[in-house]
Amino acid sequence: MRRFLRSAMIVFSWFVVPYSRYTNIKVIRRKLPPIRSHLLEIPAVDLAKLIRNKKIKSEEVVEAYIERCRQVNPLINAIVQDRFEEALEEAREIDNVIAMGINSVESMEEHTPLLGIPVTVKESIAVKGLTNQAGRVFKTPQIAKSDAPVVEQIKRCGGIILLVSNTPELCLLWETYNNVTGQTKNPYDLKRTPGGSSGGEAALLASGASLLGLTSDIGGSSRLPAMFSGIWGHKPTPYAVSFRGHHPTSDFPKWGDFFTIAPMTRYAKDLPLLLKCMSDPTGPKLTLDKEISANGIRFFFMDNDGPSGMMRPLSRDLHAAINRVASDFNAKRVNIRKMKWSLDISLSAMLTMKNIETIYHKTEEGEQPKTVCKETVKYFFGCSDSILPSVIFGHLQNFMKIIPNSRHKHLASIIEALKTEFKELLGTDGVFLYPTFPNTAHQHYQIYHKLLEPMYMAIFNTLGLPVTNCMIGLDRRNLPMGIQVVANPGQDHLCLAVAREMERRYGGWVRPPSEDSHSHAQSSGKRG
Repeated sequence: MRRFLRSAMIVFSWFVVPYSRYTNIKVIRRKLPPIRSHLLEIPAVDLAKLIRNKKIKSEEVVEAYIERCRQVNPLINAIVQDRFEEALEEAREIDNVIAMGINSVESMEEHTPLLGIPVTVKESIAVKGLTNQAGRVFKTPQIAKSDAPVVEQIKRCGGIILLVSNTPELCLLWETYNNVTGQTKNPYDLKRTPGGSSGGEAALLASGASLLGLTSDIGGSSRLPAMFSGIWGHKPTPYAVSFRGHHPTSDFPKWGDFFTIAPMTRYAKDLPLLLKCMSDPTGPKLTLDKEISANGIRFFFMDNDGPSGMMRPLSRDLHAAINRVASDFNAKRVNIRKMKWSLDISLSAMLTMKNIETIYHKTEEGEQPKTVCKETVKYFFGCSDSILPSVIFGHLQNFMKIIPNSRHKHLASIIEALKTEFKELLGTDGVFLYPTFPNTAHQHYQIYHKLLEPMYMAIFNTLGLPVTNCMIGLDRRNLPMGIQVVANPGQDHLCLAVAREMERRYGGWVRPPSEDSHSHAQSSGKRG
C-alpha cells in the first residue's frame, strides 16, 4: 500500500505539474501595492494599547485596513464578504466611549483587550449576517443567523469583525479555491498558492490587509497557510477553543479531539493575546499569562518522518534552515520511530469518524441527497458544483469501511503509544521541532501530487497536541519557510514562547514584494 501511494503521487505529478503550469500562463506577474500606512505594521498588542490610551483612534485603524483590503483583494482574491461600513460605525462608537472616559485604561485592558482592533474570519466560521457555506455552491446564499461562540468572545473582547475570507469547499484541501469565490493567491507570488484550507486568512495577513485572523485546523489547515505565507498559525490543545459554529462539523463524540478553531497572526507576539480571547471558558485552562524564557525550555527535533519513506524529503533550503534552528536552540535530535505511521494512523482516525458534514450529507432544502457514484460521474463530465476533494471524500470513507476492524484497532494502539512517548519525552518543559511541509509555497494545484506530505501536520491533530507554525526566514526564491513547534496538551504557552523567540531571532513576517522595488530589500526579515 505504501509503495502504491508513493507511486500514485509520482503518476499524478505527470498530469498535475503540466496542468499547473498551463493554468499559470494566464496569471499576470504583478506585485502588490506597497504598504503606505504605518498603522498596518503595528502589532495588535501595541495597537490596542495606543487605542486605549487615546494615542490613535480605532476608526483610523479600521479605515487603514479597509483601504488595504481594497488595494490587495483584486490581486489575491481572499475576501468572500465584507462588513466594512458596519465595522467603521463600531469603531466610531468605541472611540466615543473611550473619549468619554467611562472605563479606566486598566479595566479596558482586562475586560476588552482587543478594543478597537479589526479581526478577519474564515468564512467557514459563523459571523452573524455574513455568508457561511464553506465554499459550497447553494442556490440560496447560506447566511449565518448567529455568531459562532469564538466570534462572540472576540466581540466581547472588543474586536471588530471586518470580513469573512475564502476557503476550499468544506475545508477539504490544502489549497484555497472553490466554485463560489474562486482561487486565492499567495502575496509573495501570485502564481503560487497560500495553502489551505485557511488560505484566505493567510493571504490577507501576509498582505498587510489583516492583523488577527480566526481560522480552523484538522490536518494542518491553519499551519500550512501560515508557513506558505510567512506568518504564525497555532493549533491549540483540543477543546481549549470551542469548535462550534463551523462548517464542516460532526456530532461524532471525538470530533473535538482532532478539529479546532485556531488563531493566526502576522506577529508572534499577538498569538497569546488572540488565543486568550478565543479560549473557551468551559474548556481546558491554558496558562497563557505565564512568563517563560526559551532558555528554560528543553528542545528536541526530527527533520523527517523517520524510516517510513512515505513523505518527500525536505528541500535543500528548508533542510538547512530547520537544522540551523535546531542548532540555535541546542535541540537534541531524536528518532521517534512510530512517526513512520503518521499517514496510516491519521487516515484511520479521521476517515472513520462518523457523521462528518460532506456534500453527501447536508443538502439544500428541496434538493435530493447526492450519491458518491453519480457525483463522481458528474465531476468528470464537468457537471458537478463541487471540487475534486469533496467528491472523492466519499470514496475515501467507503474505502476505510473495507479495512478490517483489527487493523484500525492496531493503529489506534499506535496512537496511544505515541501519545505516551511524547508525554514522557516533553513533560511540562519540552518542545519538539518538526517540519511543517517539505517545500515552500508551490504553484497552484500542485498539492494534488503531494497529498501525503500534509501528514507532517495531521499527525499532531491525531495525537491531540498543541503546535505552532513559526516563520524562520526566506528561501532562495524569497518564499517563506516555516517549522512546527509542538508541546504536550495544556502546554500551549511553551509553543508561543518559542514562537516569540523565533520572531526575535529570525525577523518574523517580511513584506511581500511590492510595486515599490525597494520595499522587499528594506524589509526586516532575514534569509534562511
